[in-house]
Amino acid sequence: MAGAISDQLTKPFKLDKNERKILIISAIAAGFGSVFGTPLAGAVFGLEVFLIGRIRYNSIFPAFASAILADWATNLWNVKHTHYQIDFIPKLEFLPIVYGVLAGIAFGICAAVFSKSIHWTSSFFKSKIQYPPLRPVVGGILVAVAVFAMGTTRYIGLGIPVILESFEQQLPLYDFAIKMIFTIVTLSAGFKGGEVTPLFFIGATLGSALAIFIPLPFGLLAGMGFVAVFAGATNTPLACMLMGIELFGAECGIYVAIACIVSYLFSGNNSIYTQQRIGQAKNSRYESFNDKSFSDL
Repeated sequence: MAGAISDQLTKPFKLDKNERKILIISAIAAGFGSVFGTPLAGAVFGLEVFLIGRIRYNSIFPAFASAILADWATNLWNVKHTHYQIDFIPKLEFLPIVYGVLAGIAFGICAAVFSKSIHWTSSFFKSKIQYPPLRPVVGGILVAVAVFAMGTTRYIGLGIPVILESFEQQLPLYDFAIKMIFTIVTLSAGFKGGEVTPLFFIGATLGSALAIFIPLPFGLLAGMGFVAVFAGATNTPLACMLMGIELFGAECGIYVAIACIVSYLFSGNNSIYTQQRIGQAKNSRYESFNDKSFSDL
């Protein structure tokens, strides 16, 4: 929404292609930073999200300025953000670091499965239903029938209560899987604009459930998953590290960083955003693209 609104200023102000890119980056930084109350993460997200592995440093000042200003404006309206708390963070030692890496691998695989499944399911809907307006009708019916059959609305909507629950108690493994299925069907059928918070839900509930196998506090694992699955699905590890620190506190910073980096590496060159381009591949099997890739904007 922020990018689309800001893009309307391109023609009135006669902006060239480079100026338009900076404007859209700044708008996305402002939107992301203000809606979650994480201006630093919002700024870096705007800088990271378009080119995998590269940051446009000519946009760094407008991105941070717009994110901080947007967060300030949001606070002036007394908008309340959701607060998350991690009760216990273990001392940084060898074994907890290893456990953090293992959790990061699980988060990265989850992010890759989510991204690939959305693209595959979208293609399936398009191949089976030629008339585009009919796709969300069918998808909506599928979701509605499933919700009715299950007898619960736990897995639809933003799911903030369940996210908070993941920090307070260990959740079962099926919570993240069911939410993932609902989200994939919904987005693939044509309901756009609802992947960010669902990914937080998927990551937090997966992290909480991993405490069954990984001997780290479920609250810490929920926080790591909250940002790490999103980092893998959007290829924005630096933004998600900052987001974890802004949301949960600096004490968990190392664990959050480990989870985000490992998830980013294990998610492959996949993304939920089809327009995202590879600026620098994660491994040598993929060719790097120069900044001309960014000209699609």
